[in-house]
Amino acid sequence: MNNVAKPSEERLMKVLLAPVISEKATFVAEKNEQVVFLVMPDATKPEIKAAVELLFKVQVESVQVANREGKQKRSGKFNGRRNHTRRAFVSLKPGQEINFTEEAK
Repeated sequence: MNNVAKPSEERLMKVLLAPVISEKATFVAEKNEQVVFLVMPDATKPEIKAAVELLFKVQVESVQVANREGKQKRSGKFNGRRNHTRRAFVSLKPGQEINFTEEAK
């Protein structure tokens, strides 16, 4: 049996932060039927899968996660760093689609 506790719906609503709309994300979406999301730093793959299925009413095939280090930036004599981000590449089952270009109704 699976002894993993099911995450609450409230937690699932907070897992996905934003869709990533970039040149690479668009290329991946057209080629592989994948959608890219910014997710919380402590989000797990099962939580991400459940959140996408709950929010967008689609079936998820798999989830890959990438942790991105924030870039070092400099302003005058001060060094700084952009925030680290965690991105989820979500593969949808054949025939499933999420379209962010449509206006919400």
